[in-house]
Amino acid sequence: MQGHSVTGTGPRTGTWKLAHARSLADPAGFWAEAAAAVDWTRPWERVLDDSAAPFYRWFAGAELNTCHNAVDRHVARGRGEQPAIIHDSPVTGSITSISYGALLDRVARVAGALRDLGVGKGDRVIVYMPMVPEAAIAMLACARIGAVHSVVFGGFSARELATRIDDAKPKVLVAGSCGIEPNRVVAYKPLLDEAIAQAHHKPQYCVILQREQQRAELSPGRDLDWAELEAAAEPADCVPVAATDPLYILYTSGTTGQPKGVVRDNGGHAVAMTWSMRHVYGMEPGEVFWSASDVGWVVGHSYIVYAPLLHGSTTVMYEGKPVGTPDAGAFWRVIQQHKVAVLFTAPTAFRAIKRDDPEGTHVARYDTSSLRALFLAGERCDPNTLDWAGEILGVPVVDHWWQTETGWAIAANCLGLERLPIKPGSPTKPVPGYDVQVLCDDGEPVAPGAIGRIMIRLPLPPGCLPTLWGNDERFRASYLAAEPGYYLSGDAGYFDDQGYLYVMSRIDDIINVAGHRLSTGGMEAVLAGHPDVAECAVIGVADQLKGELPLGLVVLKAGVSRPDADITRELVAKVRDEIGPVAAFKTVLVVPRLPKTRSGKILRGTMKHIAEGTEYRMPATIDDPAILEEIQAAFADAGYAQTR
Repeated sequence: MQGHSVTGTGPRTGTWKLAHARSLADPAGFWAEAAAAVDWTRPWERVLDDSAAPFYRWFAGAELNTCHNAVDRHVARGRGEQPAIIHDSPVTGSITSISYGALLDRVARVAGALRDLGVGKGDRVIVYMPMVPEAAIAMLACARIGAVHSVVFGGFSARELATRIDDAKPKVLVAGSCGIEPNRVVAYKPLLDEAIAQAHHKPQYCVILQREQQRAELSPGRDLDWAELEAAAEPADCVPVAATDPLYILYTSGTTGQPKGVVRDNGGHAVAMTWSMRHVYGMEPGEVFWSASDVGWVVGHSYIVYAPLLHGSTTVMYEGKPVGTPDAGAFWRVIQQHKVAVLFTAPTAFRAIKRDDPEGTHVARYDTSSLRALFLAGERCDPNTLDWAGEILGVPVVDHWWQTETGWAIAANCLGLERLPIKPGSPTKPVPGYDVQVLCDDGEPVAPGAIGRIMIRLPLPPGCLPTLWGNDERFRASYLAAEPGYYLSGDAGYFDDQGYLYVMSRIDDIINVAGHRLSTGGMEAVLAGHPDVAECAVIGVADQLKGELPLGLVVLKAGVSRPDADITRELVAKVRDEIGPVAAFKTVLVVPRLPKTRSGKILRGTMKHIAEGTEYRMPATIDDPAILEEIQAAFADAGYAQTR
């Protein structure tokens, strides 16, 4: 595929303030310059198409191919021997490096195999895979022929997979035979078979990657062997698609009823991903970037697969855990072995490391001098965890904030533009392209320091969702209807008097105590600052007198031997001292673990239902359902309701 770059050198490097101001004053000019880093087969007619506002589209009229930009062009420009993907799998004891040249060959062949199965431009393919290189290869193969992939987290329940099959209506489903956890093998094929049996839509074919740890029995006529198909296929060329055509659908976690499929386009996505690698993360082509996430989540889409490869970096795919594979030094081993320049993970990973190794003794066993920065996202990062990570690693720790819907950072310390002073508890300032506002319920801006709804003035920058799959009206109702001309983030927070943004909690997690609106995130920050606390959560529990009362839950660090009663008494006093009596904070429970999703988010809403005795549905994304029994027991001992 022959491509050309639009003339220009990309946005001029400068301070954050200049870049952000220009991105809002002249978004078309700003993003046109950013688009110079991408190969296009046809230039755009309009950089920003506002003809159907509030449904905005970027680079209308342009054509490109995302796979060409992520793979082919790097080979053509001399990077064929550079590692593209390093697969590091402590659960299987293997490390595999795939060069850009080898990746091109494999992606082209798998794309050819999909083409031979009748998959073409606009067709959907569901990818149900563990953390193996073939997951990225399947995604890129779809992009190569203009198909739309929808990755479903490997091991999701049959019911959740079935709802996604019915919504996306895939022609082909690509799956692994199994996933591997530290202490068990999870068979995917029975889940896949049950999902297809439940679904009204039936994929024509299922392509199964057979893993030696557990091979799957194939259903004749429907199931095909990945290795056989790849070996026999003729390579497929890149197919140009419209910049506004969908690249993928990603269903938000915890989907119930009708799924909510976030759509990502090709053109705006390629531009935003490429721009962010240099300007947000400070990465150069050829360097090693490690996002310790999973391809089933948005972080995996953006920063395991697409952004690093679009930028010409080397990406690490890690099939392991922060602790237990084999110990709390696992991350430091990966950094040393692969010379990782920037690590991106969730705060919960560092809380787990801190819980098992509070003094950070494992770090001394490894050379982590290649690491320039640590980025954290996925949930609110408490200042204590941020400070601890910075102390043991000796690098900037950047808490940044974004969502599945945006696909990349809304607020961050953009190290590739200017390193701003770090304020623990804040993801710093809005990223260029995002006009972030904090509004009260009547739509007026709130004063600095006052909590309100965090909203983004339209248009959203390139890379953000243009709509939901097959449901423009739900997109409008869910995100645009709260305040005309704005996108509703669903989060609450505030700006300080220096313009730093603080994201305190989901809007639903702002609790009302005797008429006072209080953030559970603020209380969690206080609890996390206690030297014995490894992890914590605060939920609001219904109270007849005050409306709601906060309830704290804490997990203690390894080795803490002091009585729980002494620690909880100190925690209650600490919140009272730092937030004030208005919080009415009186109860803290010590629990062995907190229930989380597989991506590390604490299931506060589920715990609230348990504490209040209201019915709840087992979250589809829960990491270990047994944890809820422990929480129920702790609540029962403390006198809270526990209706299932």
